[in-house]
Amino acid sequence: MSLLGMLAWCAAAVSLWLGARGHDGAVARAYRWLAGAAALYCAGLIITQLTGGALNPAPGLSFTDLPPLLALAAAAAGITVLTTAGREGESSVQRLAMTRSAHRSEGSATRSAHRPEGSAGPDGSEASAGAGVLPGLADGYVMAVALLVIGWVTLFSAEFHRSGERPGTFLLALIHPLADLAVLGALLPMVTTAWRRVTLPYLSLLVIAVGDALGVGQRVSGGHLGVAALLLPVGAALLLGLAPWKVTEGGWTRRTASSAASTVIAALAASLATLVVIANGLADAPASGVAVVVVGGAGVLVLAARVFMLVRENGLVLGIWRESSRSLRDLASRTSDVVLVCDLRGAIRYASQAVQDYGYAPGALVGRPLLDFVHPEDRDAVLAAARLALGGYHYAGSAESPKGPGAEPAQGSGRFPARVRGADGTWHHVESTLLRYQAPGEPNQLLVTARDVSDQVALRQQVTHLTFHDGLTGLPNRAYVEERTKDVLADAAEGPATRRTGVIFCDLDRFTAVNDSVGHGAGDLVLAQAARRLRAVVPVHDTVARWGSDEFAVLIEEAGTAQEVTEIAERMVGIVAAEPFQVAGQQIALTASVGVALAEVDTREHHRSSDNPPGLILRNADVAMSRAKEAGGDRVEVYAEHMHEDVVRRLEIVSDLQRALSNGEFELRYQPIVDLETSRVTGAEALVRWWRGDRVSREGVSREGGNGEERWVGPREFLGAAEESGLIVPLGEWVLREACAQGAAWRRSSADVGISVNVSARQITAPTFTAGVAAVLAETSLPPAALTIELNERILVGDDELIIDRLAELHRLGVRMAIDDFGTGYASLAHLRRLPLDIIKIAPSFVAGLGHDDTLTLLTRTVVQLGRALGLRVVAEGIEQPYQLLALREMGCDEGQGFLVARPMAAPGVEALIRASGGAAAGEPEEPSVSECETSRVSG
Repeated sequence: MSLLGMLAWCAAAVSLWLGARGHDGAVARAYRWLAGAAALYCAGLIITQLTGGALNPAPGLSFTDLPPLLALAAAAAGITVLTTAGREGESSVQRLAMTRSAHRSEGSATRSAHRPEGSAGPDGSEASAGAGVLPGLADGYVMAVALLVIGWVTLFSAEFHRSGERPGTFLLALIHPLADLAVLGALLPMVTTAWRRVTLPYLSLLVIAVGDALGVGQRVSGGHLGVAALLLPVGAALLLGLAPWKVTEGGWTRRTASSAASTVIAALAASLATLVVIANGLADAPASGVAVVVVGGAGVLVLAARVFMLVRENGLVLGIWRESSRSLRDLASRTSDVVLVCDLRGAIRYASQAVQDYGYAPGALVGRPLLDFVHPEDRDAVLAAARLALGGYHYAGSAESPKGPGAEPAQGSGRFPARVRGADGTWHHVESTLLRYQAPGEPNQLLVTARDVSDQVALRQQVTHLTFHDGLTGLPNRAYVEERTKDVLADAAEGPATRRTGVIFCDLDRFTAVNDSVGHGAGDLVLAQAARRLRAVVPVHDTVARWGSDEFAVLIEEAGTAQEVTEIAERMVGIVAAEPFQVAGQQIALTASVGVALAEVDTREHHRSSDNPPGLILRNADVAMSRAKEAGGDRVEVYAEHMHEDVVRRLEIVSDLQRALSNGEFELRYQPIVDLETSRVTGAEALVRWWRGDRVSREGVSREGGNGEERWVGPREFLGAAEESGLIVPLGEWVLREACAQGAAWRRSSADVGISVNVSARQITAPTFTAGVAAVLAETSLPPAALTIELNERILVGDDELIIDRLAELHRLGVRMAIDDFGTGYASLAHLRRLPLDIIKIAPSFVAGLGHDDTLTLLTRTVVQLGRALGLRVVAEGIEQPYQLLALREMGCDEGQGFLVARPMAAPGVEALIRASGGAAAGEPEEPSVSECETSRVSG
């Protein structure tokens, strides 16, 4: 029988060694360990035969005990390696079969994407393995103790009493079964997690343990082993030799049992041991101890039953967990969002079918790092989201990885936007969510979802572009300039040194006429061409924007010197006027009014640009541009402090003008016009004056001087503001009505005099102006021929057909028309021929040069001759010196007015002058300078 045992173990060793050749890596090593164990068992039998075939009765261990103990250790090592071995142990045929199976179904592909059974997972897998060590050891200990109790009660106790040996000696005799039980208990958790692989090797160890237990009696007595003790090792050898040839494909791909299985086995062993103890107690214990044995045994059985119930409940929970995991995979396969499962090192373990929308096959992503597909600029956001989701765990490679084990904080979710690369290299914008995820029996993982929001991002970018850009020119718009100016000034305030920022405003002169003449569509084309011209002359790093309508703005972030900014502004003026704009087959010549403002931020004095708010520099540039436009356009104006003061003052005046119209604070003064030959008063020019105060205080102050002069507002201060604000229209209507009423009163007193009223372009172009004049004439009973409407020559230079038509309408009513300040507006002779004029009024600047400026004297004489040749009456303005009066009389000028003739005065003064005009108009006055009241004409 011993020879049969030696042959069986030798055959098992050869079978295991040959079987290891069909596997690779750890599996091959495991079977070689088992082959070594079989060889050691064989060596033990050989040594026993050489020593005489009987067991050594000596109390100590002998050399014959060493091979079986070493064989037991080698078998334990082989089973351990076999349990934790990876998929590398499968044969090439098996690998090919599994590969085909993986391509046949989604489910097998999903399973193949995960870490193989028994392999150590990254990061969190070690924690999971560590967490399962203590329960496994406890289960193994319980089972080993239970088997020892069963063996002691059924076998070892009787042998111990029969042998009469001391406990120490008997314990040495039990060394082999005790070692077998310890190994079986330690291997129990591993066996339950991979039972298909290690069933035969484990059963082989169990058979060896039974054989060793049966041989305890013979070992103690020194006799020969029985037939059962000799046959059991032969069976164990056969089981072990079949191990490498009976592993099926499912043994490598299916992972079924868990710690619950080992717990159930341990509980069953403990229950069996309890029943054995109860039975033995009932047979041998005295009557007084039976109750204790029964009650104690029943308690253990109840505890075991409770363990079975907990295991069952745990199994139900585990089933629900597995079902939820399967539901998650089903949902992932049906949703349009990408679903990824990654290990804690960032390697992709599962990818849903939605990755095909990005050009990838699901299986192609498995094993690849997630960060390889994320835009480099977004990787920090992914790492931060992973840290938030994992709490105590940190993404592999993170600088904040934990230095040791610790408590896990509460779990969270990380939401973040990112850009991911498609298979074609394009970047997709996604909204992602990252969560901690753990499937049953697997380590902690990352669950990543991603929804493609590229269309929404593109739409947001388009909306943002439209918000901050002009659709006509493609340039940035006003909102962009305001935001950018704010940022630039803030950056300048926080910089290391003083920085200067410049803003340029550009307005196209007379652009409204372009829209009126060629239409708004053509006007838009002009704006687009102007934008291209301006962009071409401004440095590329500076911002050119369309501010609104026909205005453009330029932001110079690094202005350098004021001269550099001014040079850019000059280039803008030059490029606009360089050549006409080609639109609708026409050439349109334009000029530009440009304003410049600078903001200098001294970072040594403050850290924020509180002294230079963005709106301030933009306002200053606009004010400077308005000043350039008021000065005639086609020029550059650099902002100065007084410009803003003038604007504020003008706004205040406009506000006060509205109140003045309601309160009746305006009065008329009349400057007589006399016939230069007879000195007879032939008419008077109505001039408006504004008294800022109540009527009582006004009546107590001299109209022409004294303290009351401080309360009168000069015409130059309010007429321009009235023209810009449109208040000139109601003011002009009041002036016309009052003047006509006064002229009619003079004529009723038998004075054959006329009245002259100045009007502005805004008044005469008003739709109801002609009808309004006719109504006033009818209301006041003033003959139309007694009313003279005066227009400044500059109004008529533009060749406005509307103004010419209105003048013709007034002329048909019988109203006389006069051109004021003739000679200063460069009206052509052809223009004079088209206008229905009756009177030419020579500008005071021409009259002032008489007697000492030959050129002005010649020009004045020419104007007089021209008027007489055209059949027009000529009136000279601004006569202040006697020699001027003599010269004009010698030239043949018809009429004149000025301080030498009479100052502006109230109506009673004019009446007295009319009565006394049989001789000179007035005595010889002092030689005053030309006053503001005289030279400023009243529009209205």
